[in-house]
Amino acid sequence: MAVEQASEGLNPLEHIVQHPLVTRPADAGLLTPNHQITLLSDQIVMMLVGGLLLVLLVPILVRKRRAKDGIGSLVPAGAGNAIEFICAFLRKEVAEPALGHHTDRFIKYIWSLFFFVLTMNLMGVIPLGAVTPLFGTHIGGTPTGNVFVTGTLAVLTLLMMVVNGLRLGGKAYIAHLCPGPLWLAPLLVPLEIIGIFSKAFALAVRLFANMIAGHILLAVLVGFILMAGKAMGAGGGIGVALLSVPASVAITVFEIAVAFLQAFIFTFLTTLFLGMSVNVHHEEHSH
Repeated sequence: MAVEQASEGLNPLEHIVQHPLVTRPADAGLLTPNHQITLLSDQIVMMLVGGLLLVLLVPILVRKRRAKDGIGSLVPAGAGNAIEFICAFLRKEVAEPALGHHTDRFIKYIWSLFFFVLTMNLMGVIPLGAVTPLFGTHIGGTPTGNVFVTGTLAVLTLLMMVVNGLRLGGKAYIAHLCPGPLWLAPLLVPLEIIGIFSKAFALAVRLFANMIAGHILLAVLVGFILMAGKAMGAGGGIGVALLSVPASVAITVFEIAVAFLQAFIFTFLTTLFLGMSVNVHHEEHSH
């Protein structure tokens, strides 16, 4: 019986799906299939905790210097050194090539987006599910493994693209929706508009799919141990564990690398799409 309950608890989606903590009745069609809206869940708690940690810790870390006087007061120390390196890299190698002279206008958004996504990705790797029984409810989870979270981030980027494209590009931004002859506008304009929304869709799905895949694979490998123990006894479970545990450790390490990689890719694509929107008049001038 204990093995069966443990097997059921290792549902590959258990650590990924949202576990509601506070709900209210609601009817919003496809958005509320269970006729209720979630006001607080384990993933929302993780986002709140992650955001709070960023707000409290990052200012403290970046203020830490090697010395109090002279040149040492200008040199960061410890984790602040790593944060400054990441910020300088994102500015020089990611933002400036795409945004050009608009870099200073959007760099704070780029930095905030990278560190928020990275924090959410890394918090999802922490195995908090192991202590879930102590709290009587599911804790932990990966917020970026929820398509609504990644979709919200993508919508923010979409708004940044359109609003700033119109604000900074004006007529040039509207004109780029029809890159060909005017008589092709009925065909080209809808395609360009679809392309704008497709960029946001790609942002949301890419991050969501990559973060959810690693957790599913990890849960399946660990689940093999209990399944083998149930089918072949303790000896079979130990035999499978000798293979599954090293593979699970390797996948966990790989997930940490993927957390950094996907945060960078999401930030890079966001910067690229934003640059394509605010610098459209420069592109037309060069042509």
